[in-house]
Amino acid sequence: MTNLNRRAVLSASLAMGIANVAVAEPVASSRSMSMAEFLVVFKSKRKLGLYRSVDSKPVLLRSYGVDLGFSPRGDKGRFGDGRTPEGTYFINRRNENSAYHLSLGISYPDVNDVAEARAKGLDPGGDIFIHGGPTSFRNRFKRDWTAGCISVNNQEIEEIWAMVPLGTPIVIRP
Repeated sequence: MTNLNRRAVLSASLAMGIANVAVAEPVASSRSMSMAEFLVVFKSKRKLGLYRSVDSKPVLLRSYGVDLGFSPRGDKGRFGDGRTPEGTYFINRRNENSAYHLSLGISYPDVNDVAEARAKGLDPGGDIFIHGGPTSFRNRFKRDWTAGCISVNNQEIEEIWAMVPLGTPIVIRP
């Protein structure tokens, strides 16, 4: 197993273990620009946390409010359903020319998502990202407006972009 794969598996395991941890604001000492080792999205709380592991314990570096797909309850099952997927994925691409300011690609669909959708004769969809948004569209009066992506404001995606390298695990919880 390569070091990147080993790090990803360990980080994802740690991330899954914190599913019931309260999403708190980071402590002042963690406000430095440390690189995140894993991300956790709590869909029901509309929160995205960037974490590092310190002494085998998760340490929250940053927390952000998010908007999700326009039909956020439940796992994404097909193209066009407006749901944000649930499960463990990886940040697999970066788009600095995104229509939504900057965007980090999420490795949805994985082989299981594809198999589940195809068994039902459906297209699983794809192109799921964490992204900013056009200023004229992204506002707090319109909640959960994406087609299934995770949206933050433009300043926040710039910070996330700087702290999240390719290969970083992301766990998306209900």
